Amino acid sequence: MKILFVLEYYYPNVGGVEKLFKSLAEALAKNGDEILVITNRFDRSLKKEEIINGVKIKRLHFYNRFFFTFLSLPRILCHGRKYDIIHTTSYNAALPAFFASRLLGKKVIITFHEVWGKLWFKLPFINLIQKSLYYLFELFILKLHFDKYMAVSDSTKESLINHGVSPSKVIRIYNGIEYQIVNNDMAIPTNDKFTFTYLGRLGISKGLELLIPAAKAFISRNPNSTFKFISPKTPINIYRKINNLIKKHDLQNDVVFFHELSQNELHKELRSSHCIVIPSHSEGFCFVAAEAASMKIPIISSGKTALVEVVSGEYIVLEDLSKKSIFDALVKAKNSKFEFIPLKMFPLEECINEYQKLYKEFANI
Repeated sequence: MKILFVLEYYYPNVGGVEKLFKSLAEALAKNGDEILVITNRFDRSLKKEEIINGVKIKRLHFYNRFFFTFLSLPRILCHGRKYDIIHTTSYNAALPAFFASRLLGKKVIITFHEVWGKLWFKLPFINLIQKSLYYLFELFILKLHFDKYMAVSDSTKESLINHGVSPSKVIRIYNGIEYQIVNNDMAIPTNDKFTFTYLGRLGISKGLELLIPAAKAFISRNPNSTFKFISPKTPINIYRKINNLIKKHDLQNDVVFFHELSQNELHKELRSSHCIVIPSHSEGFCFVAAEAASMKIPIISSGKTALVEVVSGEYIVLEDLSKKSIFDALVKAKNSKFEFIPLKMFPLEECINEYQKLYKEFANI
């Protein structure tokens, strides 16, 4: 089988979307399928073409991801002719992938991680014009008639249907976790200081505008505490805003930044944390929650959207998404007042098998 992935970003970019498609593409290549990823060359140090673990990657160099949306179509048409199926994802890659599929007469699948709808207008770090344009662009993508819509959680599936996608076209396939590379031993913090951690990309939906002032209020009353912030430095505009917010709340001496950690370094920092804080406005799946639970690290969760499906082990759910609720949850965590539900598992093998089944149906193999 020959599958073309059209993705806004791909490895080594960091994020749940990239983690899903890297695992999926490499598993398919290992299975003997011919896989090509066409993506944006977001960093000039990256090769324009290379093969990683059997996956052929072609990176198109655009200065802005929206240029990829509107200028990548000729290259997709050029390479897409020899492939059986086109698989894309929301948002910026969806448009060229859709039009390429129609011009080439190919089936096209889109994986939706989240549908925000009017939530766009409640999120920080972007202005009203940007919010309006993103909102309208999302509605436009939802109006296109993709052959199949993959939802990474029941929450996302429900959102797609509520926004007018036919239920017969929507399939839920949970993202998969590669548990053999996750250390499943009990997480034991290695110091006496209460340490809470944010881990993830710098997205506008991550609740960071609430977490930072809440962290300052908590540390002011609990000075023997440390706030660890593990993230990439991109997008650079949000990274700068986060740093400005930290300076505004005089948190510089109480927060420790980590970037580009190796897997072993990441696990070390997570295992020395008393809890992980996920105050997101929305999550399509949340690899951080699933992996933290598998490592037996307690979680403070907003409880929004897919977090209800993914969070397990020891956890605290915010009463509401506010600075005070995050502060109160940190106090509970410091006093080990967690609730508990058994571990929820999301094996990568199941995820891959479900995608393979769908591809075979579409390719009539």
